[in-house]
This record gives sequence, C-alpha cells and structure tokens, in this order.
Amino acid sequence: MTAVLNTLSLVDRVRVRLASTGGEITPPVVAAAVRAEAGGVVSHVEVLAALRLLHQEFSGAGLLDPLLRDPATTDVLVTAPDAVWVDRGHGLVRTAVRFSDEAAVRRLAQRLALAAGRRLDDASPYVDALLPDSRVRLHAVLAPIAADGTCLSLRTLRPAMHDLAALRELGAVDEDGWHLLRAVVEARLAFLIAGGTSSGKTTLLSALIGCVPSSERVVCVEDAEELRPAHPHVVRLVARPPNIEGAGEVVLRDLVRQALRMRPDRLIVGEVRGAEVCDLLAALNTGHEGGAGTVHANSTREVPARLEALASLGGMSRMALHSQLAAAVQVVLHVAKGSDGVRRLEAVASLSRTGGEVEAVPVWERRGGWTTDRGLLDDLLCDRGVRPRW
Repeated sequence: MTAVLNTLSLVDRVRVRLASTGGEITPPVVAAAVRAEAGGVVSHVEVLAALRLLHQEFSGAGLLDPLLRDPATTDVLVTAPDAVWVDRGHGLVRTAVRFSDEAAVRRLAQRLALAAGRRLDDASPYVDALLPDSRVRLHAVLAPIAADGTCLSLRTLRPAMHDLAALRELGAVDEDGWHLLRAVVEARLAFLIAGGTSSGKTTLLSALIGCVPSSERVVCVEDAEELRPAHPHVVRLVARPPNIEGAGEVVLRDLVRQALRMRPDRLIVGEVRGAEVCDLLAALNTGHEGGAGTVHANSTREVPARLEALASLGGMSRMALHSQLAAAVQVVLHVAKGSDGVRRLEAVASLSRTGGEVEAVPVWERRGGWTTDRGLLDDLLCDRGVRPRW
C-alpha cells in the first residue's frame, strides 16, 4: 500500500514538473522528470510503475487505448472515473477500466482536445473534434456543465470498405435487395440512405459507390474520412474544424461547391447534416445524376421532414425544398441495426410529389417484400433504360 501511495505521489510531482516546464512531452523528457523527482528515494520498481502511469496519461488515449485498439469497438464512453463503457456492436457494456479520480478524466479530455487543435477549459467547456492521425471522433464536456463530472465520448470511425457482394454474404442485403440496389446505381437514380447512428449508412453507401462504372469520376465530400469505396476514380474531400485560435475551418457546404467544379460524374455527400443540403439538391438539379448521400432519420417516411429542417438552416423555404427535392432525388434507402448486431437494408421508398409536397412511398420492405406501389420504382428504372430484374 505504501509503495502504491509513493508511486502516486511521484506521479503527481512529475506531472507538476512537466506542466511547469512546458514544451513537448517526449519519453526522454518524462524519464528525466521521473529521475529528478525520484531523487534516489524510491525503488526501481516504483520508478517503472510511475513511468507506466505517466505513459498512459501522456500518450494516446491513455487507459482507453486498449479498448480503442479492439477492431470490434465502435464507442468508448466515460461518465465517471469508475464508469467506462464500451460498445462492440452489441450494445454498451461496462468495463473494468478505472481512472484514479475525476481530475484524471478531465486531464485526458483536455489533452486529447489539445492534440486535435481545440480548446477545452472552463471558458470553453465542451468540444467536438477528430483526433489527428486516427479514426477517432472526440466529444467531451467538462463539469459543471456535465453535472456528474467530465463526460468523454470516443467514436471509432472504421473505413467502410465492404462491397455489395460482401454485404450480401453478411446478411445485410437479401437477393431482392441486391438486385434492387444494383439497378438503382445502373439507372443513375439519385438516392439518400437514411438510418440512425451506427446503422450502417456509410457502409452501404461505400458499397454502392463501388458499383459505379469505372469510367465515371466520383467526388465524395465528408465531414470525417470514412468512405473507402472500391472504385478506381474517387476524389475524397474532407471538412476541417477550426484550430485552437478558431481559424481555418472548412465546412461541408464549401466543399460541395468546390466539388461541383471538379467535373464529377457522381457527387456524394457522406452525411447531409446542415445547410449543405441546399447545395447538394441544387447540384443534383443541374445535370449531376446518380448522386447520393446519407441522412439521420428513423424511417423512409421521415426523410422529407428531416430535409425540411436542414434546408431551413440554409435559408431555403419549405416549398422550395419540396420543389428541389422532387426533381433531385428519386429513391430513399433505410438501414437499421438489428438486435443481433447485423446492419440490414430494411426498406426502399420512391419519392413522389403529390399536392405540392414530396412524400416517401415504400416500394419494398425486408419483412414484407414488394408493396403494391412497386410500380413507382419499376417506372423510374424503365425511364432510364434499365429493366427490373424481379
């Protein structure tokens, strides 16, 4: 017990020394600080223990690194020093990871924010950023905004690399769905993929981009780099958050405009979440057929209302949105994660305008198969010279 207390005391002293000296914290710097603070009083075992603790604190994600390195991990959440949760695709599970105290969680959150070029302190108590040289999205909120202490959320952004054939083998798409999706891409119908968080939207989008003929140029615009389609001619543009001074931000809307000047045969927006929907719909209405994107929505029927809300952020009226949407997008695909953890194509809808407003009309459902309105999709395909394969 005494050895543990001595080690923690040594760690605290080293931490203060490193904070006071400033500069880059490298392994040699940490080792020198440990030797200076130890002063020959503690044993080699305690010095090594201190080095391990300091390595965890000053490198990577610290205690959370082993969880993030697990290929199955999608989310790591910290709600208290002794409450660390992980989602490996089957729901949240509490782990055995423990921080020494609330201050340790706060220090980790601040260090990760600084590594991402963002500020996290009492004056700016929350942050949303992408960690450098990694595929981890950071979100953190400090106390007292987070009433129970620092709240830390880390989401792993796995590259979406499955092709459509692999998704069929995994059970994400059945035989009818497979033929339907290939027909949508072949007919150059513009589509949106709707679903909740971690439902497989990006994975399906990447697979469908891989079905685009190799002679076509695809330009992808993303908030975070996730799309890795198996296609020979893909240009990927990724948004950039502001730096610690609040400068240098590049938003999706700017990138959509730049993409239009890059001669895209197909324009893809990784996730439509703001005013960029106005530019995307305008682009799809000016000869850029076969474009696509993803949007957060719990069903195909909710998509028009969701787009209304996003378009209002860009100053587009409700009626203008419906006019643009009716001419720009033809199909909505809905994906969801089942209780078994498998992400599946659940429904397909055709966007139809009646009475001035666009509504999503289901044409196929995983559980019920083809609906009585399947003719809407058949007509869209036939108009583009593609014969339905069902």
